[in-house]
Amino acid sequence: MTKNILTDDLSEPLNGVTTAMIDIHVGDGNLMIDPLTGGEQVLVSGTLEYFEKQGIPTRTLVSSNGQATFTLRGDSAGRPWFHFPWAACNGATEWHIHLNPTVSSDITARSDGGNVKLNLGGMTVTSLSADTGGGNMDVFLPDNAANLRVSAKSGAGNVTVEFGSGTTGNNIVDANSGAGNVVVSIPSGMAARIQATTGMGKVIIDPQFSQIDKNTYQSPDFDTAANKVEITAKSGAGNVSVSTTM
Repeated sequence: MTKNILTDDLSEPLNGVTTAMIDIHVGDGNLMIDPLTGGEQVLVSGTLEYFEKQGIPTRTLVSSNGQATFTLRGDSAGRPWFHFPWAACNGATEWHIHLNPTVSSDITARSDGGNVKLNLGGMTVTSLSADTGGGNMDVFLPDNAANLRVSAKSGAGNVTVEFGSGTTGNNIVDANSGAGNVVVSIPSGMAARIQATTGMGKVIIDPQFSQIDKNTYQSPDFDTAANKVEITAKSGAGNVSVSTTM
């Protein structure tokens, strides 16, 4: 029997909010997050697909003195999410969410089995925790970010984390997949210490980083650099690579 997919429109007012904790759990669907582009005076907007039998996704917004906590939850559709460890999943529903780029955001984004794509260019992000039970994970971080804390994980899919240009301060990224490829890209010239491991694939590290032990690579100036990143990149079966971009 065909399941009916319905759509709910999301819109929550800004009301002077300048900092926010954003916690989004799509259930077992696909999740896309990007910035608002039209200057709307809202904290968050978007479209949320859900199966009729699930009911409308639940949301809460609590704000005071310019600070807000926003949570959004979708129920599981009851789809059997068993899969082989090497097989990435894909959700049956889509959430496309836009966040206000003027708000400094601490973001948690989760899917039980779908793909997660976070295009955070132009936003102010203080920390990010994103995971999916089996889909692909794509994270594009903003330019000119500072002191980021990033966790991006998938149970079986590929994981990509790309830092923006002009990243400063002390940054930490943990990119992990149970079976897929893991790719981390950082700006050229940024100091890094990298812990890279894989169970069955290859480890491919930009040659500007010197190997200092079996799994560790490091910039010569890492300890004294003002702007740097500590990277933990791990896959159970796929390739692990760390590259630099201009």
